[in-house]
Amino acid sequence: MSFPEPRAATELLGQAAAEAALLEALRAQRLHHAWLLTGPPGVGKATLAYRFARRLLAGVPPEGAGLALPPEHPVFRRVAAGTHADLLTIARAWDEKRKRVRGEIVVDDVRRIGDFFHLTAVEGGWRVVIVDEAEEMNRNAANALLKFLEEPPPRALLLLVCNAPGRLLATLRSRCRRLALSRLPTDDVAALLARHAPELSAPDRAQVAALAEGAPGRAARLIAEQGVSQAGMVDALLDALPDLPPGEAHGLADKLGADGFSGFMDMLTARLAARVRTQARTGGDGRFAGRPLEDWVDVWQALVRLQSDTEHFNMDKRQALIMGLGLLRGS
Repeated sequence: MSFPEPRAATELLGQAAAEAALLEALRAQRLHHAWLLTGPPGVGKATLAYRFARRLLAGVPPEGAGLALPPEHPVFRRVAAGTHADLLTIARAWDEKRKRVRGEIVVDDVRRIGDFFHLTAVEGGWRVVIVDEAEEMNRNAANALLKFLEEPPPRALLLLVCNAPGRLLATLRSRCRRLALSRLPTDDVAALLARHAPELSAPDRAQVAALAEGAPGRAARLIAEQGVSQAGMVDALLDALPDLPPGEAHGLADKLGADGFSGFMDMLTARLAARVRTQARTGGDGRFAGRPLEDWVDVWQALVRLQSDTEHFNMDKRQALIMGLGLLRGS
């Protein structure tokens, strides 16, 4: 499997409308100083941000051309290598003391933008900042970013990549032009897998494409985390409800380990929601696994919150899995 990182991706599927909006603004010289790229995780927001940054740093494209740059272009190569002097990426940083990635973007990370914008563009054009997972900024970081949005320097562009815009300050959202990216058709995801994961069998590609729910990034993570086998584990788990012995939860947590946590929880919440929706449509006694459907909505919300808190605060993933399976049991 060889899915490229967003900064080095040569293609972006299914987001023609978003690309066209950025290209139109660039050609018309009505480029807003801050853009908020939203949409579900894995649909290509970061890929689009780097794609647009490369184009802006390379200059307005000729008539008829799009945002894409050929990979041999010097701007493409420098952006892919992370060495372009006029591009800055802000993301959750490595915590040297705790030896892990921080759970949030802190104010010192955002202050780097001020130092960057005080510099003259090395290549005489634009300066571009990409804030990845902008929803992970803590309040101090968000307030620091707000100052740059209120008084943007000339020929400076901010691209905020955001999975959950509702977590951003309203004052931040109001100062950005919002661009929403959508999920891809399953066939497009399958075509992408055929190119980047040819080692998968056709049935496995089809299953991963369906499980990815229109998000190529999710498909890549499913492959990396053995998502097809995890889907089987999740289905067996839900089939066994309400009979789920506590010892089975510990065994499953040991089997998955910390690396399998995110993919498994994504799969669990998605499959649980699908089963509850199916039960609601088919009627019957309005229950699933012996419990009212409204109880399962609460369980789903609790599982989503548990996953978010565990990933955000770097909590013990094994223990979180055990807690999550306890929610399924009703204990």
